[in-house]
Amino acid sequence: MPHFRRRALLCSSLLAAIGDTPAWAQQQQPGGDKGGPPPAPGTLLPLPDFTLFDGRTVTPADFDGQVLVLYWWASWCPFCALQSPLMERLWLAQRGRGLRFVGLSIDRKPEDATRYLTRHGYTFPSALVTPAIAHVLPKAKGLPITVVRGRDGRVLMGEAGQLFPEDVEQIARFL
Repeated sequence: MPHFRRRALLCSSLLAAIGDTPAWAQQQQPGGDKGGPPPAPGTLLPLPDFTLFDGRTVTPADFDGQVLVLYWWASWCPFCALQSPLMERLWLAQRGRGLRFVGLSIDRKPEDATRYLTRHGYTFPSALVTPAIAHVLPKAKGLPITVVRGRDGRVLMGEAGQLFPEDVEQIARFL
């Protein structure tokens, strides 16, 4: 196991042991994958500050009283390639109704993520998952991950894996 991976696993284990990681993210998966399931409906979901690829910073206060979709994706993920156009359509159709959206790229290089967004014409707000973001919002196991956070800060929906068109369309019911 590479040194940096051992260190990351040790750090995440220590954080979980001292209770600094949300309970929903502490569950261990078979085979050593540190990601657990997405947070369950009703779970209070804190937010970090996000620095979007366009340079804007959004804070947790920017989402107070708003429905927020968090969408973990990667430029190399084939399932994300199928779901991202659906997420773009959702964003374009529902932002006028107050939907907030943050795509969370897990790409290693920000330029890979921004090139992917540009090449496909995606306009949904996105940020690179940094250690600070991962500390507050650990990624669940798998990709893509879709979490809908309600106006009260609690999870309305958390799904790991590719959503189908009808699933993405149903997110609008939370508005």
